[in-house]
Order: sequence, then C-alpha cells, then structure tokens
Amino acid sequence: MTSLAYQLKRLALPQNDPSLLKRSEVASLLFTQSEAASIDRDTFFAIGCTGLEELSGIDSSFEEFNSTLFSQASKDVERSVQSKSVNAQLDESILVFLTRLSPYFMLKPAQKCLEWLIQRFHIHLYNQDSLIGCVLPYHETKVFVRVIQLLKLSDPTHRWHWLEPIQKPGVPLAKNTLINHCYKDMSFMDFICNLVTKAGKVCMFKVFLSNVFLEFYHLNICIVAVYSCGLKSSWEDYRSATYMIICQLAVKVVMEASLVNTLAQQVSRTLAKKSSLTREGLSCLVILLQNQKRENISKKTFAYLCSVPDLSTVLQDIDAQYNVSPLLHYFLPKLLHSVTGTGVNFVLIDDYISLWTTNDSSSDTPSAFNQKIKPLVRLLETRYPKAYDAALEERLRTIISPREQDVFNQFVSLSLSSAKHQLLADSDTSLLLSLNHPQPAVRNFAVQHLKEIIESSQVIENFIVQNIVSFCQEDTVSHILSLFHQVDLTENDQWCSVLEEAIMILSTGGLLDGNEVLTGQVLTELLPYMILTNPDRQSAEQKITVFIANSGLCSLTPLLHGWPEGKGYIVMKWSENEILVQFAEKESSNPRQNLIFSVLSFALVQALEKQPESGSFQIALRVFGFLEKKLRKLITKSEHLVRLFLCVCLSESAFFHSQFNLFNTNSLMFTFFTAPVSGQTWWNPESLDKQNCDYLRLLIGLFDIIICGSSEGSLVGSFRILMQLLFQTHLPNTNSLFMFLNLLWTYNFNLGNQINCTINAVLQTRALYMGRVLLTDQSAGQRGMLASLSSPVLISLVICLGSPVREVRRGAIGCLQTLMLLRGTVFYQVIDKLVNLGEEIISDHRHLPQVFSSLFEQLLTQSKPNAQNKRLTEALENFMQCIVDPEWPSYIARCLLNTLEEVNGELMMSKLRPLLERFLEKESGTFRKDEALLLHMILRKYNKYSAPFLATHIRSMNFFLSAMNNSKELYRGLPTLQVIALGQITKEFFAALPDGKIQQKLLGVLFDLLVQCKNPACAQLIGNVFKGITVDAEQIAQEFGSLQKPQSQATVQQKRRQKMLQRKSQELQGAEPVPPIDNVYWQRVTLILELMQHKKKLKRPQILIPALFSLLSRCLDPSLSEEASLEYTKQLLLNCLLNLCQKLSPDGTKISKDVLDEEKFNVELIVQCVRGSNVPQTHHHALLLLGTAAGIFPDKVLHNIMPIFTFMGANVMRLDDSYSFKVINNTVKTVIPALIQANDEGSVEIKEHVNKVVTNIIHVFVDALPHVPEHRRLPILSQLIDTVSAERFLWVLLLLLFEQHVTKTSAPANGDKEAILERDVEFWISVCCEFGVQEQLLSLMNMLRYLAKLPEDKEGKRKATSELLFNVETHSAKQLRHFKFLSVSFMVQLLASNSFVAESDECEHETLQKLEQSLLEEILCYINVVARCVEENAEKPTAKFWRSLLNRSYDVLDKVNALLPTETFIPVIRGLMSNPLPSVRRKAMDLLNNKLQQHKTVTLLLNLIEDLLSIVSSKEKEEEEQAVNRQTALYSLKLLCKCFGTNQQNPFVPVLTTAVDLITGDSEEERNVLASALLCVAEVTSALKALAIPQLPRLMPGLLKMLRNHKALLSNEIYLLSAVAALQKVTETLPHFISPYLLGILTQVSIHLSTKLAPRVLLPAVSKCYNKLVDTNQNCLGPLMLILKENISHMEKEQLNSHQSELTSFFLKALDFRADHLEVDLDKVSEIEGHIINCLIVMVMKLSEITFRPLFFKLFDWSKSEGQPKDRMITFSRLADCIADKLKGLFTLFAGNLVKPFADILNQTNSVKTDEAFFDSKWNTEKSCLLLQFVINCLHKIFLYDTHRFVSKERADALMMPLVDQLENMLGGEEKYKERVVTHVIPCVAQFSVALGDDSLWKPLNYQILLKTRDSLAKVRFSALLMLLELASKLKENYMLLLPEAIPFLAELLEDESEEVENQCQKVIQQLEVILGEPLQSYF
Repeated sequence: MTSLAYQLKRLALPQNDPSLLKRSEVASLLFTQSEAASIDRDTFFAIGCTGLEELSGIDSSFEEFNSTLFSQASKDVERSVQSKSVNAQLDESILVFLTRLSPYFMLKPAQKCLEWLIQRFHIHLYNQDSLIGCVLPYHETKVFVRVIQLLKLSDPTHRWHWLEPIQKPGVPLAKNTLINHCYKDMSFMDFICNLVTKAGKVCMFKVFLSNVFLEFYHLNICIVAVYSCGLKSSWEDYRSATYMIICQLAVKVVMEASLVNTLAQQVSRTLAKKSSLTREGLSCLVILLQNQKRENISKKTFAYLCSVPDLSTVLQDIDAQYNVSPLLHYFLPKLLHSVTGTGVNFVLIDDYISLWTTNDSSSDTPSAFNQKIKPLVRLLETRYPKAYDAALEERLRTIISPREQDVFNQFVSLSLSSAKHQLLADSDTSLLLSLNHPQPAVRNFAVQHLKEIIESSQVIENFIVQNIVSFCQEDTVSHILSLFHQVDLTENDQWCSVLEEAIMILSTGGLLDGNEVLTGQVLTELLPYMILTNPDRQSAEQKITVFIANSGLCSLTPLLHGWPEGKGYIVMKWSENEILVQFAEKESSNPRQNLIFSVLSFALVQALEKQPESGSFQIALRVFGFLEKKLRKLITKSEHLVRLFLCVCLSESAFFHSQFNLFNTNSLMFTFFTAPVSGQTWWNPESLDKQNCDYLRLLIGLFDIIICGSSEGSLVGSFRILMQLLFQTHLPNTNSLFMFLNLLWTYNFNLGNQINCTINAVLQTRALYMGRVLLTDQSAGQRGMLASLSSPVLISLVICLGSPVREVRRGAIGCLQTLMLLRGTVFYQVIDKLVNLGEEIISDHRHLPQVFSSLFEQLLTQSKPNAQNKRLTEALENFMQCIVDPEWPSYIARCLLNTLEEVNGELMMSKLRPLLERFLEKESGTFRKDEALLLHMILRKYNKYSAPFLATHIRSMNFFLSAMNNSKELYRGLPTLQVIALGQITKEFFAALPDGKIQQKLLGVLFDLLVQCKNPACAQLIGNVFKGITVDAEQIAQEFGSLQKPQSQATVQQKRRQKMLQRKSQELQGAEPVPPIDNVYWQRVTLILELMQHKKKLKRPQILIPALFSLLSRCLDPSLSEEASLEYTKQLLLNCLLNLCQKLSPDGTKISKDVLDEEKFNVELIVQCVRGSNVPQTHHHALLLLGTAAGIFPDKVLHNIMPIFTFMGANVMRLDDSYSFKVINNTVKTVIPALIQANDEGSVEIKEHVNKVVTNIIHVFVDALPHVPEHRRLPILSQLIDTVSAERFLWVLLLLLFEQHVTKTSAPANGDKEAILERDVEFWISVCCEFGVQEQLLSLMNMLRYLAKLPEDKEGKRKATSELLFNVETHSAKQLRHFKFLSVSFMVQLLASNSFVAESDECEHETLQKLEQSLLEEILCYINVVARCVEENAEKPTAKFWRSLLNRSYDVLDKVNALLPTETFIPVIRGLMSNPLPSVRRKAMDLLNNKLQQHKTVTLLLNLIEDLLSIVSSKEKEEEEQAVNRQTALYSLKLLCKCFGTNQQNPFVPVLTTAVDLITGDSEEERNVLASALLCVAEVTSALKALAIPQLPRLMPGLLKMLRNHKALLSNEIYLLSAVAALQKVTETLPHFISPYLLGILTQVSIHLSTKLAPRVLLPAVSKCYNKLVDTNQNCLGPLMLILKENISHMEKEQLNSHQSELTSFFLKALDFRADHLEVDLDKVSEIEGHIINCLIVMVMKLSEITFRPLFFKLFDWSKSEGQPKDRMITFSRLADCIADKLKGLFTLFAGNLVKPFADILNQTNSVKTDEAFFDSKWNTEKSCLLLQFVINCLHKIFLYDTHRFVSKERADALMMPLVDQLENMLGGEEKYKERVVTHVIPCVAQFSVALGDDSLWKPLNYQILLKTRDSLAKVRFSALLMLLELASKLKENYMLLLPEAIPFLAELLEDESEEVENQCQKVIQQLEVILGEPLQSYF
C-alpha cells in the first residue's frame, strides 16, 4: 500500500464503511446478517430495552442508561452527522456501559443490550477497543468469536488484525495465543492493564478483576505501574486482586531483582499506609520472597515493614498455619543490624554508666560483673567496630562528672582497643581525639601518653602503631615544609642553620621512605632553593643550595641525579620531569620565581633534544603552551623583563652569556626538531600523519607569536631575529616558505581542522602582507614559477578573495598585484581581471563568482577559439585540474569550485567527471565534510546549462542517476546525494535535456525511487520534483505500457495452489515474504497515479487516456478480485481521467476528433466501475467523471447513463447517510446537466431521446422513493428536478408520482386510505414549492394537456401520449379514472395551498399574467372536454365520476380565478357567461362573485353588468337551472353594487329597473329569484339614493303587497328576510320620500314584542337567551336588556310583585357578568354591565320601600360573599351609585351600612397605605381605579342629597381621613390621579363638608387638608390647594372661622420650591379674597 493510500485509509471515517451502505446484510450479534436486515429499528430498540430492564433487576446501576443510550431520542441519533463533541460524549457513555456490562456478558440480557448498541450506534465500527475490552475476559467462548466476527480486521495495520484468523473458522482464542501476543505487542499489554484503571472509574472491580486481570497473571512483563495503582487503591477488592496477581507472578516466573525489590517495596508501603488486608499483604510478601531469590530487602521496604501495625502479631498468626521464615530470613538481619548498631551500643554504655554511678554501696567496680560482660562487649566491638567507636565518641561528649569518667574508663578497658578510647585527664577527651586535636599542646600530651602505654605494655595495639606512623610522617613533614615556605634568607640569614637541621631530618629521619606523595611535596618546596640566584658564595642562599645538594635528598628522585656536580639541567629526561613541568606552569609575579621559571624553561627545552622523535612534538607542544603565555605578556609589557633583570642583579652581557634569556629559550626550540613534511606541492593536512600535523601546529604557533612580536611592542627587533631563525631552520627555501604561507592563507577554510589549530583573520592577513613583501623581493623567474600551476600561490590567493573578511581580500589583491607583470603566464588574464575588479571584490566577496562567470562567458559562447580564448581555456583547465587533483586538499577544491559556481559548460562537466567517479567509488562513511560538500557542488553543476551535453556525456548522466539512487549519508548532518540530485531536477533542467529518451529514463528512475523508498521525506521530494517539471503524456503512457503484465493462462485454482506452495516454502526457509510481481506492478501504477493527481504541467494529455482506460480495464478483471483490492487504484484512475478531461475541455464542451477520438473514451468501463464496486468513494469519482464526460461526449454517455441511475435507485438511494445523499446530488448535478446542455444543440430526434432518457431517470427515482428514508426524499427529488429543469420535467415527476400512488398503493384498512393520500399530497405540494411559481404553473398546464390527451376509458379512442408516464395498456379503467381524478384534485390543493399563494403574492403580476392566462385557457379547454364527457356518459355508470371530475375542474378554475388579474379576468368571464351550457354560465358567475369578494376596488368589473342583466331577463326551458342562474346573476349584481355603487351610481340604474320589473311583474316567479331581486333592490337603493326615487311608485306598492302575503312570507324564511331587508334599506335611504307609504309600513312592522308578549312568556325566554348569548354573542345582550327593560316598564304592580323573585334571581345572575368574565376587556364589560344595571333600575323604581330594602341588602350581601371575586364590589358600587342618583335623598335611608365598607375600600385602594393588590388580576390597577371612582361618586351623591343629617360625627370620623388621604393616592399614574382628584375626590370632599354642617367638624377636616399642603410631592400639594379652594367655595363666609389656621400654610406655599404650586397658591388666595370678601394680602 502506498503512503498516500495508507494515510487516506487511516483518515477514512467509520460512516464510510461499505457495510453501512447496503441493507441486504447487516452486522448482528444475535441474528444472521440476512435476518438482521429484515428487522426494523423499533424491534431492535425493544430488544435492547428488554435486556436493559433485565440487567437493571440484577444491577441497579444500569438504570441511568435508560435516559441516554436506551432513550427514545437515541432511536433517531445518527453518528455520522453529529459533531465531534457529541460523538466524544457518546463514546464516553458507551465505554462506561460496556465496562459495567463486562461481568454479565455471558447473560442473554447483556447480549440483547449489545445488539441495540451495534445496530444503532455501530459500536463494532466506532468503539472497537471498548467492545473488545468488554468481551476479552471470555476469549475462550464462542460468543467472543461471534463478537470478533463483527469487526473489520482485514487491514494489516489494524490494531486487532491479529484476531482475524479466528473470524472465519469460529474457533475460540487460545490462551497461549493471547499470552504470546502480549509478549509481542506491548501496546496490547498496556491495553489490558488500562482495563483495570477504566474499571476503577466505574467501580466494577469486584467481578471485573477476577475475570480480566487474573487472565494475565503469568506474564513476565514489568507492569509495576498497574500494580502500583492497585496497591494504592482504597478499594479492598482491587488490592486483594493485586496481591493475588503478584503471588501468581512470583510462583510462575523468575523475576529480575529490580522487579522483586519494587514489588516488595510497594506491598510493604501499602501495608504501612492501609490498615486493612494486613494479613493478605504479608502473605503476598512471604510468597514473593519465598519464590524469588535475592540478597536482601531494601531500606525502604524494611522501614515500611517496621511501620506496619501489629506486625509481630499478624506474623505469628500466619505462622500458625504457614511458614513465614522466607520473610524473617530477610527481615531479621536488617532488624538486628538496626538494633545492634550505634543505638544499641549507646544504650549498653548508658546502662553500664548509670548502673555504677548510682550504686553508692561500693566505689570499686566488681570484677566479676566485668568478666561477665567482657565477652559481649568484645563481640560487639568485633562485629560492629564502626558503630562501637561512634557510640563511645558520642557518649564521651556527654560525660561531665569525674565519677562518670572513671566508670567510662572501666568500660573502655573491657574492649580490645581500649587504649584509643581512654579518657585523658588533662584534656577531657579520648586518646584518639587528642592525637588529632588542633592544639599542639593537646597533641603533645597525647604523644607522651602513647609513650607511657608503649613502655608499660608488652602488647602494642595496632591502633598505636598506626597513629604513631601517621603522626610522624604527615604532621612532621608538613610542618617542616611550611618552614621552608615561610622563611626568606635574603632578609635574615640566621634561619640558615634551622633550615639545615630541617633538611637533615628529612634526609636521615626516614620520613620519606616509600611515600611518593610526601617526596613530591618535598621536591616542590625545595626546588627553588636549588637554583643559584646570588653569586656570593658566602651568602645564605648559596650555602643552603650546597647543603641540599650534599644531602641525600638528591638521590630520592632521578630528576636530581647529578645535581651536585652541576649537570642536572643537562642530563634530565622528560619522563622524570613531570613535577618540574607542573612547577613551571604555575603563575607567579615574584621576580625570583620568574627567574626560576626561565631557568627551568631553558632546562626543559634543552631536554627535548634528548627525547625520541616519536613523542617530541607532543612534549614540545606542551612546553610551548606555557611558554606562549609568557611570551605574549612579554610582547605587550616588555618593561616586566627589565624589572626582572634588576631584581636578580645581573648585567646584560652576563644574562645573554648564561643563556637564561627567553628568546634563547625559544631559539633552542627551532633547532631541536626538523621538518618531517616531505616535498609536495601542498602541505595537505588531510593526508599528513599525526606527527606532521603536530609539527605544523607547532610551526604555526611559533610563527603566530613571532610575527605578533615582530609587529608591535618594544621587542620588535628581537622577534625579527627569531623570525629569521625560524625561516633559516624550518623554511630555508622559497618553495617551503610559500607552501607554509599557502597553508596560513587557506587553512581557515578547512572544515576538518586536522592540525587542530585556529588561524584567525589577523594571522591570515599578516601572512598575506608578508607574502606580498616576499613576492616583491622575488625575481621575475621565481614569481613566474610561483604563479604557475606547480605552485599553489595563485590558487590560494584566488580562494582568499572569497573570504568574508575585507582585509583578507585586500591582502590577497595586494599579492596578486605583484604578479601583474607576468604577462607570459597562463593565468595572466585571470590575474588582470581580478586586479582590475579588485575594489568590487574587496567591497563584496559575493562578486567573485560573477567575475569568473563574465571572464569565461565568452569562452563558453564563442565557437571559434582565438589566442586569447586558448589561454582562458588553458587557465580554466588548470583550475579544473587543481580541483580534480587528489594531491590537493579537498577544501581547496571546494573553495575553488565555489568561486567557479557560475561557470558552466561542457568543459566543466568533462573535467569534473574523474572527480565524480572517484567520489562515487568511496564508501559513505569515509567522506570528509569538505569532500561531501565538494560532491554536492559537483552535483549542482547538473543544471539547465549542462543538461544539453548529457546526451553526449552518457557517463555523466549515469553518474547523476547513480547519485539519485544513493540515499546514504556521506557526512553526518549533510543532505544525501539523493536529495541534492533530486533538487537539481527542475523544470528548466528537465526541459533542457536534449533527448526524450533521456527524459524517459530519468522519469523511470524517479518512479523506481518512489516505489523503493521508505522515507516519507524522499517521497515528498520526488512528488515535488514531478510536480515542477513539464512531462509529455506519451512518456507517462510508455511507463504504463512498460508495466503491462503478460496474460497468465493458469486457472484460478492453479493460481491459488501456486500461492500456497510459495507461502509454505517461504515459511520453511524462514525468509521474509517476497511481494508478488503483480503487487509490485500495481504499487508502481498506484504511485504514478498519485503523482498524476494534481499534475498541471502535462503536454498532449489526450495520449494518456487510452492507457488509463487500459489500466482501468485490468482493474475490473474478475481474476484480480481475489488477489488484491484495487478500489483505491480505480479511484486514482478515475480521478486522473477526470483531470485530463478538464484539461482537454476546461469549459466542459465538446472537443474535436483530432484532439481525442470518441472511441478511445470507454464510458462502459466507467459505468462498470459504478455497478461493480461497493465503495462509495469509487462511485463518487466515477460519477464525477461521467458528469464531465457528458459534456464532452454526450451521445456516448447518453447511451450508457441508465444503468447508472438504475444502480442508484436499487442501492444508493436506500441508504440513510449523508455521504450517499451527497453522491446522489453530485451525480445528478454533474451528469444530467451536461447531457441536456449538449443535446439541446442537436436535432429534434436527439432532444426527444434526451427527454425519454430523463423521464426514465425520473421514473427510477420515483420507483425507489418508497425505499428512501423520509427525510431524504424531498431533497433528492428537488435536486433532481432542479438539475433537469423544473420547467420541462416537474410535471413529469408529478404524473409519475400520481401513477405510483394509483398503481402501487395497496388497499389499506378503513380510514388509512385518506391518511395516506393526505400524506402523499402534502409531500407532492412540498416538492412543488421547492420551485418557483412560474415552474409550477407551467407544470400544471403540461399536466392538463396530458390529461386531455388521455382516452375517456380504456377501450376508447386513444391519442398520442407518452407511455412512459401512464401506460393505458398496463392499467385498468378504474386506475385510469383514479389517475385523472387524482391529478385534477392535486391541482386544486396546490393552488389553494398557503405556500403557493404566498409565493404568488411575492411575485410580480406582470411575470405571471401570461402564465395565468394560459393556465386558465387550458383549464377551460379541459373543462369543455370533461363537460362533453359528462353529457356523453350521463346514462352510464361512470356518470358520477365525470360529474365529480367536472366539479374538480371547476375548483381548479376557481383557484385560478383567484390568481387572475382583472384585465384578463373580464374577457374570460364574459366568454364563459356566453357559453351555451348553463352550468358553465353559472360557474362563470360564481367565479365573478368570488372575485368580487376578494377584490372590491377593481372598477373594470362594471363592464359585466350588461351580461348579467341579459341573464336575469332571459328565460329558457330549463326552469330549475335557469332560476339558479338568474338568482346567481342577481347576487352578482348585488355584489357589484355593494362594491362600486356608492361611487359609480349610473351603471346601476338599469339594474334597479330590472329588479323592480321582477318584483312587480305579472308572471309567477320563484320565491328564491324574488328574494334575490329584493336583496338586489335593497343594495341598489342604498347605493343610488336619490336616483332610486323614480322607481318608488312601482317599488313600494309591490313590496307592501309582498308583506301582506303573510302565508308566503312565513313559508319561505329567505323570502321574508329579503322583504324586510329591502323595506329597511328603502326606509333608511329615502325616509323623506316614503310618506305616502308610511301608514302601510307602520301597520306591518311597528308591532312591538314588548307590548304584545306577557311577562310569564317573555321572562323565561329572556333568561334562556341571556344564558345562550352571555358566552357566544355578548353584543346582543344590550338589545335583550332593552326589550326586558321595556317589558318591565309596561308591567303592572301586581305582575311585578308576582315576578319579583324571578327577576331578582335573573339580575343576580346577570350582575355576575363582570365576575364571570375577568379576562374580558373592561370597557366591554362596563358597557354590558350598564345595560343590566339600567334594566334593574327600572325595576327598582317600581318597587316600594318595603320591597326594595330586602332587595338592596341582598345585593349588598351578594357583593361581600366569601370565595367570590372582588369584582362584585365594582358592580355593587356602580349599582349603588346609580340607585343613589335615582332615589336621591331616599337613598340615605339605606346607605348607613355602606359607610364602613366604603371607608375600608378607600383605605385598601390607597397606594400610600398599602402595597398589596386589591384584585388578583393583571388589571388590578384599572379595576382598583374603577372601584374607587364608583365609591367616591356614590358618597358624593349621598352627601349631595342628604337632607336628614345622614353624616353624623361617627360617620364623619370614619370617612374624613380615607377621603382626604385620597389626595396622596397615586394609583393609576399621573393622568388617572389628576382626573380622579379633580373630577371625583375634590367635589366629594367639598360636598362632604356641606353635609357635616358643624364648625367643630369643619376644623379637623380643614386641618387635615392643610397638612396635605406640606406633602413631599408637589402634585399632592397642588391638589390640596384645589381642595382647599373648593372647600372655601362651599362654606363661603363660614370659612372665616377656618382662615386663621390656613394662613401659615398658605404662607409656606407662597415660597414653595415648585413654581406651579406657588402660582396656584397665589390664585387660591385671590379666590379666597373674592369668596370671603376681604383682602388677605396683609396676612402674608
């Protein structure tokens, strides 16, 4: 499989699985695939829910899945269309469920649940890991195999592919197979281990672990991480299972020591932290240690075990039954060691000391006790000496009292080494501590004590001997040497004797015997004293030097042998002077030390002469390393040397003669070695051995330091002498000198750095300047030799010109300038060019390649060489010779080739070929970095300039191809040759190749690489290369042609047998399987096709098409179906063909035969791909190709298109997934439009053929529609019709749908047939509404034309109709009639549908006018056809059908009429009304009436009046039908008059005349016609008004005559109503002109019901009428109450008394209207309630006081009934207000009981006093305001008509504050407040003051009003002023008593913050002055 194919397969989604795309076979656990295919979703859901219910009975935790995975909503979940987050949540829920299900998997309920999850959520595709994790514990069962068989495991890369072998045979999985796979695949082992963690999250450890985890206990794999989770878990079952597994592992396998240690540590830690399962954990530990070998347990394990509670008890308990010795074997030694260490010793000492310090009975220690414990003490000391010593030292620090010291010494005496622990009295420490004490006195005392011990003891302890030796050696020597370090003999020579004594001790005391460390320390300290620095022989320095030389110290080391004879510095060997070198390397600023350094350095340098040559360079490099630092300091600070000379008091001559000068030291270094480099052109560091490289490094270092000193500082002259010495010694001749300079000039370009040194730019520049000087000094001949190829000078200088350092380039140009005079040299032109362009090169080093390019450009372009070109050619050849010469360094060749980067040509390729050959023969790992880069640069020479020469340089081409195949890394970190070579294959390079064969060969190598390479980066690079080049399609076709496989004649069985034999032979030989040749063939094809997918640069693409079809044909070969799956290859081929077609015809149109012959395009193969494949992606690619091909080769595609759609209808459209739906849409979008567009341009026959094909396609879709999911049907059909053009084929679809309904809908049960038809019609309408109104109207017209062509019945005469839509031959006569009726009925429903009407309204009428007119014409034609059939079949059984069909056709006409514009409508209707058939005329008038009802403003309809009048006045034989027509015509005239009569009166005068003629005519007319005429008269009279007066003399007598005929009127109710209506209209319209006829009118009409009917008759009728109207027609209640009111007013007193109870009950019920209609509008309620109250008032006014009082109180109690709405209070308050208004002063007799309730209402509705709503209604505010208004109005009337002192003091007190507080009541908002206060409250309070009539009651009232003037609200203060003014106006002069109290308040208001209040106050004062008649301004 190719990389791209593999990636695409990985990206493939589960919903694209082929098994989901077909319903014939369905994956199932409980059923077979065919059985499952026949079971619907609801059945599976029921099975799953049953299983879940049974599981919930076993485990209640399953109940939570009732609302998720097993809910009703889950039935409609489609995973393929869900978002990523929803699918993730669903996966998590499925994982939890499967984890919980695992313990119960073998139960039948669990398998039922799994069946539902498989069918609905496809867990065998989406959740394979979770499913396998659920069933894996049962791998040895057949049910497990059944689950595995559901999975698709054929892909070798599939995680569970290893389970595929058990799928087909159905054999359970063996345990050994499972175990072996765990060993092979660690990811599977991780999967097993993770099952436990996942189970822990859902708390299923109890059963899960026993089933799953124990299956893998015997695996020898480190699963400590999983066990760690188990041991840390708080779940006891989890821990116990982990213990069991560890035990099984310990018994079964041998573990590594680290694993045992880890397990033991984790188990013990768990036991220490978890208090439960202690016995089980220790048992596990015992078994682990019993079966696994190890040395001991870790410290952590021991510490954890010590922390286990009740450890000993539990171990004892376990030991009673089992053997715990394996644990004790490891635990007790650790325990004993921890106990017998320092702690136990310390305890023992403490106990001993405390025993004898507290025992006062005897001061002596009993020897008997000491003898008893002495063995124990010595045993502890022997076994644990360190712990014993540490305990003694620790206890010693705590001893305080002398008694404790004595006892401690007694204890110490018991030990073997008692001496070192004895306590010294003078130091209070032990002997051991005293010997190491920092104070000398303590150490001296300890030494004396040691001496005493030695003298008194016969046996000397080893401790004493060790300490004496150590003390004497280390301490003594260090102190003596410190003396030498501190003494300065130049200042005090008396120390000389002391030093001599110390030297004597060192030489004769034996302190240095055998101790090399101490000997080295002594030599280092004494070496400065062995060098003479003072010439005076009597000086202390020389004396001590002589003394050291004569002592025995010189014999201690070979370094000082011969020193007493003065020859030590001559005979020293390097191997014996390491200490001397270390001393010389030390830094010091002391002049003495510096001089010593000079002497030692000289000695070391001189010693180099005696060294063998093999190691001399390493020694010299080391010596030079520390000398270089001194010399560089000397260069910068030369004064330091002067100070050095003065300090040692040496003269200059003595200094030089004694050879202690550093310069001489360095000069000696020039002579001790000779140049080992042999005579070569180059000193090539790459070919030199290590000795030569060390020589060159030392030589470069010497040159660097000398040239540095020669350039700066005060010692320039000395360093130049050294430079001469260097040249004379090592560079004696010009050749060697310039070879050395060439090395300096170019070595920094060396990436290998073989010499291991760095040449910086400064040294390089100095070397170039030195070279320039030296070149200048050379003779002409010598310079010519240096400028030739035999010398590297010129090449080195050219390379230096490419340096990034400007000064280096400047120096190189300077050197080249010295060679300018050599005109005879080959390189003269090169030198001249470089020098002339020197400034540009110095400015930019990148200019150098351009210089060489311009220099050699003429050489490469001119065909005839001249003398100058010959020299240039020779120069270039010399350059190339330098590059290919193996003796030249590779970095030189690389840099030189880099300078020639832009020089190309045949010469370059030919000259570089030997080097390329040499490099390609080398092994990959042997390349240097410079060589690898050089090879890269050579490969980069393969460019568009060198490509033309590759045809003649075959070897060069072969080398390039070899580089393409070389994927090895030449040097680490650098690209491979393959990458470089592929990078050179650019579009220009490939196009420049001279021969197509070379291009073909190169392409073949590219494809071979692509097949063989396993590196994705390489494959991507090859793809990029192929994408960039322009390829001829013939070359690709040849690649495909070369891959043609010879046809095998073997049968399928023979092939299988060969494969089996081949596989067995490979297994026996143990070799890797070799891929079959055919697989390699298809792999190469696939890779090439992948490259071709997006190939744009392709010439002559048509050549490739036959080759691709040939490959496609081979892919479809049945013999290959068993060998490999070629679906992906098919997809690539189809996509390539699609791309080629798009290239040939970008616009999708036909192409000429010259470009591509139609016969070469094999459409049949594409169709076969669609039909023969089950993969949706293949279908997709094939259908896209067909769509493109349909535009290019329409005829060819047209003849092969039907199989495609037949296949889709039978397979694809039945699938319920979005991808299949997308495939259908793409097919329809691509194939059909191209066919239609291409064939529309052809002949009529072709167009008809296309129509037939499209009709057949639609037929396929319609036939498949019942099997298509419901939610997919509408999109599929709408997309189909939209593609094929709705204008042409929508009607075809509809007729086919009708035909399907008629023929294929089975006869359902009763009642279902209508439901099915209704559902289908709704679907058909929705299909139509997917398109525009124009398309729908055109479809209706086409349908009508088609229906008109159908025969009347099956045996009738047939017209030419399309049998594709409805074949009369194959259908029955009943089906034919059903088809017609269904078609016409659908038209009616479509035209009446809301969606169609809405779309029609949105469209412009101008666009629809023609279509509507045409449709109307078509329907009229069809109506004529149907009408004729009605007449012809009137006597036949089908007469009823034809009448129904005609009615339906009229309905269609009616619906079309609603769409018609008036301009079209009028001529159409006029033509219909002149139709000879009465039914047609009547239908035309009905259409007119409908039009008039819908469009009442179109005056053009008046043109039809004459036609209607002609119908009204005509009479024919068919009286009944004629009467109906005349009646309809009169009704039409009435509607016309109603619509237009008011504004257009004149046209209706003839109408009135004709109607009056009918009324007054002598002939007998039908009552219905007369009724219509009367209604027409009424409407026309009302419209004509004065114009109707001329007809009154004829009209009124005829009308009165009709009214007198009571019998006729009562026999026909319509006739009666029409007469009354006519009379009413005439009376209302012409009241002033009917006086002659008034008497008759009054006589007939004015008989009132109220006066003629008795109450006993009327009252029950009124009550019933009220009950009926109160909920249905409330507007009629008013007239009803008026009738009752009139009746009551005419009642006699006796009648009223007898019917009072009945009336009271009625009014109580009627007054509940407001309470019963709480949600009705308040205004309407008030209106109806007013009618009821007015009627009741009439009755009240006819009652006496005796009869009224109980009625009133009954009403009062009714209003306060508990449990009833408070709305009754509104009704009662309003009634009381009305009664008070009517009874006036008499009402006060009954109003006493109203005071307290009214006061409460005033308080309860005051928003200031309460926040609670009075009414529980949304209209609480409005109702409260209304109640408040009625109460205040009622009180106002009581006060107004009070003449009997009704308002007493008690009543005044009850009402005063509630009334006054209404000034603050803001209920209802500002407007309501203002209106209520001004209109109701203020008049009421003013009248209340009048009713009081007592100044004692006026004062509190006045004061309360005044207090309101101080309210915080300005509105309240303003209202208080108004009330105060009204009060004064009522009381007049009596208000003078109250004025003094009001003055202060008014004064305050005059300064009120509200300007409005202030102005109002001034107005009040002015009015008061007018009322009271006195001025008041003086009070303010």
